[in-house]
Amino acid sequence: MSKSKTLAEMKSWILSLSIAVGIVLIVRTFLFAPYIVEGASMEPTLHNQEKIFVNKLTTVTGFARGEIVIIKGSEDNYVKRIIGLPGDKIEMKNDQLFVNGEVVKESYLAYNREVAEQMGVYLTEDFETVTVPKNQYFVMGDNRLVSMDSRNGLGLIKENQIVGSPEFVYFPFKEFRTVE
Repeated sequence: MSKSKTLAEMKSWILSLSIAVGIVLIVRTFLFAPYIVEGASMEPTLHNQEKIFVNKLTTVTGFARGEIVIIKGSEDNYVKRIIGLPGDKIEMKNDQLFVNGEVVKESYLAYNREVAEQMGVYLTEDFETVTVPKNQYFVMGDNRLVSMDSRNGLGLIKENQIVGSPEFVYFPFKEFRTVE
């Protein structure tokens, strides 16, 4: 093989690898990324140490009440559920969530509510009405008895703190499923 042909082939490989690395960086930075769930605050929806694939495009399309999101904290990332959108009035009375004066049925809490009832406690303690400011969100974990969230430590979440929404659990493999 001639020296010029070898050099051309090497340039071709370097170009191909550079393009591949560029595509991976763009996809991971702007479209999708893996995250690890840490802690029990979203059980039974998501479990400690599950690996999830996060869609970052949801930051462009906007968020919906009830949607699970990844939040970038100052030191850690958090997985929580959006309870209140900008402008909403959120209140908890007698273990019932009220958004803008209407009771919200939270079917994803059925298991945790049953556990709380067996313990003789409310799943979610009462709190006064909170009005969610513009460009912020009120979030809570599904396992309200142990979750640090907008009620007790995280505060309201700024829109630019939200990384994206988990699409599916990919590890452990036997637990592969979409996230809802």
